[in-house]
Amino acid sequence: MSAGFHEVDFPFAAAIGASGGPERRTEIAALASGGEARNALWSGSRRRWSVGAGLRSLADLDALLAFFEARRGPLHGFRFRDPLDHQSGPLGAEPAPLDQEIGIGDGAATQFQLCKTYESGGASWRREIAKPVAGSVRLALDGAALAEGVDFTLDPATGALDLVQPPGAGASLTAGFLFDCPARFERDRLVISLDAFKAGRAPELSLVEITP
Repeated sequence: MSAGFHEVDFPFAAAIGASGGPERRTEIAALASGGEARNALWSGSRRRWSVGAGLRSLADLDALLAFFEARRGPLHGFRFRDPLDHQSGPLGAEPAPLDQEIGIGDGAATQFQLCKTYESGGASWRREIAKPVAGSVRLALDGAALAEGVDFTLDPATGALDLVQPPGAGASLTAGFLFDCPARFERDRLVISLDAFKAGRAPELSLVEITP
């Protein structure tokens, strides 16, 4: 059976208390002068999380077991909501159509990709968003709101936008949205124990971000 992606959400109970974040791969070489040379081996970042601490009942445990088996362990990907990075704007704020600039019109292009830009100290990194939450996307063209299903369509499985009319040259297309991360189980094995309170624990359960 080949690998695939299932458009389903990771069980909520198992996601409670998740910890983790982005990682990068950098090659660092020590120089004879005492300095160092650094080279980025990955073009972007990859996220990794430790989950399972939120399991509190046998029902939670049953749901996690079923989810793991249905995904065939790491074989099939799924949606995971990163607790610290799952929206276009600041945490806790409602997504607003001016949160992120998606692209600049050229008078011809109608297809755009949802993205999020991280900026600090004059530097930035642009991340493509492939798993937006359906119904959460708010789009605007030069500040004027656009309506989904009328002015544009969205593929929630890829984050691709298709506008009915091409934005004029120089027009700014912006968006606000919630999003999930495409993820998979990191290991083929699910290790679970039951304590005296009949609550499930999965201390070795970890997830890793993938490209679907």
